[in-house]
Amino acid sequence: MGAFFGTASHRDVTLDVFFGVDYHSHLGTRRAGMVMCDEDGNFNRQIHSIENTAFRTKFENDLIAMRGCTGIGCISDSDPQPLLVRSHLGVFAIATVGMIVNADELIKSFTGVGHQFLAMSSGDVNDTELVAALINTQSTLLEGIKYAQEQIEGSLTLLIMLQDGSLIAARDRMGRLPVLIGKDGDGYCVTFESFAYGKLGYADEYELGSGEVVRIAADGYRTISPARDEMRICAFLWVYYGYPNSNYEGQNVEVMRYRNGANMASDDAAHGTLPDVDYVAGVPDSGLPHGIGYATESGKPFARPFVKYTPTWPRSFMPANQAVRNRVAKMKQIPVPELIRGKKLLFVDDSIVRGTQLRETVDFLYGAGAAEVHMRSACPPIMYGCKYLSFSRSNSEYELIARRKIRELEGEEGEAYVAEYADGRTERGKCLLRSICEEMGFDSLGFQSLDGMLDAIGIDREKICTYCWTGRE
Repeated sequence: MGAFFGTASHRDVTLDVFFGVDYHSHLGTRRAGMVMCDEDGNFNRQIHSIENTAFRTKFENDLIAMRGCTGIGCISDSDPQPLLVRSHLGVFAIATVGMIVNADELIKSFTGVGHQFLAMSSGDVNDTELVAALINTQSTLLEGIKYAQEQIEGSLTLLIMLQDGSLIAARDRMGRLPVLIGKDGDGYCVTFESFAYGKLGYADEYELGSGEVVRIAADGYRTISPARDEMRICAFLWVYYGYPNSNYEGQNVEVMRYRNGANMASDDAAHGTLPDVDYVAGVPDSGLPHGIGYATESGKPFARPFVKYTPTWPRSFMPANQAVRNRVAKMKQIPVPELIRGKKLLFVDDSIVRGTQLRETVDFLYGAGAAEVHMRSACPPIMYGCKYLSFSRSNSEYELIARRKIRELEGEEGEAYVAEYADGRTERGKCLLRSICEEMGFDSLGFQSLDGMLDAIGIDREKICTYCWTGRE
């Protein structure tokens, strides 16, 4: 997905940017960058690949030469950034997060005006360069930001650093991702994850609304384009993406996950589907708090029948090669035989997308002597590939296990009953559960209901994006 961190201050903030970006490493896997601006308006930028090593190890040596009272940095799942741009709007650094569905169409719109893009090694155009080009078609930065957001299908959240030492932050028009401002005695920072600035000595100051654009300087901040009323913040921030310490729209991630697990257990108990197990567990790492909530509500003991070995491979979605990723995921799973052998286990995972690694986990558990393996998903079955961010992104929706199973069960006619299949209480929903259980080797399977998940998040349901489950914008 990606994320950014920036700060404007009366003191040198190089280390703040370094640690602030590092604290967003769970949100991106491919590229990272930092740009500092000194008192003379000079930029010092560094970009590195983080596909095979942590952010910290790539940027520690750069810190010696980097200084500035203003700086930005980002973690990216895709293109190298931040970029430095020189145009009629001045010189600025820019970082973006989001997804541009209509990138090809927008690139073609520049062919008649003589604009040329630099192609990356893949042949594609850097999305952040495309955003900058759209901004530069207008007469001011603010007009350009609003124009870019209007033209882009998908989502766009961005951060710009100017030579005068100020920042401009813009939240996506539908507020799909959070943007928060923190304050300390010397200035302000802007970030995705609230816990990141808390550890750096900043206090909560302000959370941008949908489409809001804010200018931030060392002496203060002001809204230069007001927020919109409509919001569709991504539910997966609470279910999966977000770090446990963070808050979005006033709701803490870890607390939501406890509530979510408790809701699932309560629902199982009410419908007579709560299995008799020895232990409840969470699939590490984001599944753990959902599992704790389930265990607490169900009265079943919580345990960790296996742990992930993370010192050398801290993230299961590294490296880029799928075969190596699968092998790494397998090598990371270290069993606790005393908690597996002969035991009936119920695991809670944050989601079930394609199911590839989860099937390997089940095989691993049975291989270690488990008597039964029951599975619960902390969100409903994913039916649609995300077109706003990068979660559940796929070449075909039939890579998603739920949609593939519907096609296998009922062919094209099943497309008319996707909502019915998503409800585990209907006959079609029960059929889907049985089919996935047979393929994956579960003794039972349950998905959190949409109502149960939204209740656990705890904000106005109309403000939450549920496209992955409902297909409705």
